[in-house]
Amino acid sequence: MSLRPKISRPILYFFLILALAGQACSLSLLDIPFPSGNPTNPPSGSPPTPAPRSEVKFTVQLPEPLLPGEILAISVVDEVTGLALNPLDYQMTQVDAITYSATFPIPDQSVVKYRFVRLGGARIVEDTNTDAPIRYRMVYVNGPSEIVDTVSSWADKAANTISGSIYGTVVNADTGAPLAEIMVAAGGARSLTDSAGRFVLTGLRGGAHNLVAFSLDGAYRTFQQGAQVEGNKGTPVEIGMKPAPSVNVNFIVSVPQNTQRGVPLRMAGSLFQFGNTFADQRGGLSTVADRMPVMTQMPDGRYSVSMFLPVGAYLEYKYTLGDGFWNSEFNTAGQYVIRRLVIPAQDTVIEDAVQSWQSGPNAPILFEVDAPQDTPIGDALYIQFNPFSWTEPIPMWKVGENRWAYKLYGPLNVLGAFGYRYCRNAQCGSADDASTAGENARGKNVTPTIAAQDIKDTVRQWAWTQPVNSTLVQTNIPSRGAGFVAGVEFQAYYDPTMRVFIPGALQNIHAFGGNWVFLDPTWTYTSNNPVVFTQSPGKDPFIKDTTESAASARALNLNVALFPQPRFTGNANDFWRTAPRDQTWWDNWFNHYRAFAVHFADMATKADAQALILGGDWIAPALPNGKLADGAPSGVPADAESRWLAVVAEVRQHYAGLVLFALPYTNTDVQPPVNLLRNTDGMYLLWFARLSDSASPNKADMTAQAGRLLDENVFPVQAQVGKPVIIGLSYPSSTYSATGCIPNGSGACLDWTALNRPNADIGTVSLDLQQQFDIYDAALNAVNGRPWVSGFVSRGYFPPVALQDKSASVHGKPAADLLWYWFPRLLGNVK
Repeated sequence: MSLRPKISRPILYFFLILALAGQACSLSLLDIPFPSGNPTNPPSGSPPTPAPRSEVKFTVQLPEPLLPGEILAISVVDEVTGLALNPLDYQMTQVDAITYSATFPIPDQSVVKYRFVRLGGARIVEDTNTDAPIRYRMVYVNGPSEIVDTVSSWADKAANTISGSIYGTVVNADTGAPLAEIMVAAGGARSLTDSAGRFVLTGLRGGAHNLVAFSLDGAYRTFQQGAQVEGNKGTPVEIGMKPAPSVNVNFIVSVPQNTQRGVPLRMAGSLFQFGNTFADQRGGLSTVADRMPVMTQMPDGRYSVSMFLPVGAYLEYKYTLGDGFWNSEFNTAGQYVIRRLVIPAQDTVIEDAVQSWQSGPNAPILFEVDAPQDTPIGDALYIQFNPFSWTEPIPMWKVGENRWAYKLYGPLNVLGAFGYRYCRNAQCGSADDASTAGENARGKNVTPTIAAQDIKDTVRQWAWTQPVNSTLVQTNIPSRGAGFVAGVEFQAYYDPTMRVFIPGALQNIHAFGGNWVFLDPTWTYTSNNPVVFTQSPGKDPFIKDTTESAASARALNLNVALFPQPRFTGNANDFWRTAPRDQTWWDNWFNHYRAFAVHFADMATKADAQALILGGDWIAPALPNGKLADGAPSGVPADAESRWLAVVAEVRQHYAGLVLFALPYTNTDVQPPVNLLRNTDGMYLLWFARLSDSASPNKADMTAQAGRLLDENVFPVQAQVGKPVIIGLSYPSSTYSATGCIPNGSGACLDWTALNRPNADIGTVSLDLQQQFDIYDAALNAVNGRPWVSGFVSRGYFPPVALQDKSASVHGKPAADLLWYWFPRLLGNVK
């Protein structure tokens, strides 16, 4: 895109500032207009035709006048490289005390991402009226136009006025069908639509805002209109988006002579298909290498990839040997290259040439590493760099048995000494080289030089790996038949890098001989007053992530259950405790939960899942006669039961499979919502009950106790409800696990999920793989003697990597051997 201000001038700084070991380093100041709108070479090799441009006038109103010596800039950000790493700032012209404007000629049909900044003694970025950070605003250039914005607040000041909102639905303009996962943005706030097309934008200051609806993969044409917001009121909007046909685009690129041959060349870009997560990942990067298309080397040395892309979609992209920041292309002036393309209406060949992988005189650095012989077969090594903080891990290149390499070309011109480390399966911080383990580790140091460097390392041991020995005792296990649920539940955690490791995890689960996998997609509670509960990019899986996982499981003949879970900024107990919990609040909460349940009912239908699970171990305060964690009444409305029955009824209108309800079981007191359970197809009992008072329990005693709990507490409920009961076990491999209370060091108990990865290790808790093994052995034997139990599920499985850590995940632990022994026999597949 090319954009040169007419009445403003580019501000000549903040191209890139990296803080390294307390020392700030920055590039020289550049006077560069927005890049050209014709980044590609036409197939014929003829000179490119300049992209048509439209005059766009930006007008913005501030919450208060600027301080003396400050100026206002519109900062155009680069999501492919990283929002903070390649901004271009343009000074705006003052109209009155709080109004500024600027006019730019911008290539037509482009989508510009920007935010407002105050520049003076410091660089201050705008935020929302709830003091939430703003990633960017968007403008869709569709002919000459005027964009009117309102800045709600600044990052260095608390918001001082009431907020308004924009809400509505997004539908297919041709069919009227609701559109899910459309990004709707205004005033720097953004929201992804649910399966009903609904969205809410909160934290907007009263005033004019530019509203944009954007399809993450470009499948629908971008929508834009102005919206007027009033404080403490909601502005309704109905949006129709036109679907776009797809064409085949063949990208062909030539690379510099010094490019390492035989290694993956990727394309990083602004659309979903090109690795964009639309979120701030580690180090502030947004693109992830493992989600990018990989190009194929042609006989003539060039690389190519063909992709079906939507006509009219606006794509910013670059070529890379790493991600959008590391090892991405530069021009001969040492500047980041961002190419721009509006997808044409016909099949097209795009020919490009990478000028350089380097941004200065410093020579590439070759990293070579030997991994331990016990590195699990199928694991891949990644390298992670720390120039100012740990950034996203980059896949290394396998060059031999347990030997890996990676050549770093750039950017090395702005880096002093920086850190690096190795990890398995992109799980840096969890599956590290033991010598550089943990999120706070600095790593090994390297300093760029003009002379080429070849760094040879050896990983002596991986963190959380040790020899695993287990003794299986032959047991008489009567077959329950194929209807028995023998399953594994994934941990309710998402990282965009996980997608490539899901097939391997499912293969591992399939090898247990089970027949079910429970997937735990999430939404995030970003606020409990007001309730804000929606999908958060980068933290919650995209729809395609979940449906692809389900398809991979079905290909292995595994049944799939979706068990949607909430994420909390703190913990569930604090969420409930600090919420107002008055009538208005509960009405709002139930409306949000209903939308959540229906969204995942639609997803379960789309994914061809065999079951959908509502509820969870956090849900007790919202059930009839609900109580908080301390036993106090939650204040749930008296008609809670009818509300829940309405949720189940609406879910069944969207999904024809089994609907289960999950309840926590952490003590000997079960108070089930009987009528609610009778209206479902079964109860999933989330079991973290006390099996022993000892830190080192006896297996026989635990077996007896598990049997007593099943007989005295669970069976009466099953008989009363008349529905199947499935036991979901969630015991960490730590000391005190069997007590159902892992000490937090302050006289209280840790939630069992506190030991999950990628959470930081808790040093006051000791590893005890044998205790987890014994608990599983005891529980399986207890279930074995009770034919009324309809299923057994291992909870908390960490998909991307096997770790012998303290978490509840059995991935790579002795407890997994028990599942391998028991599951086929319970199902009757092994006698």
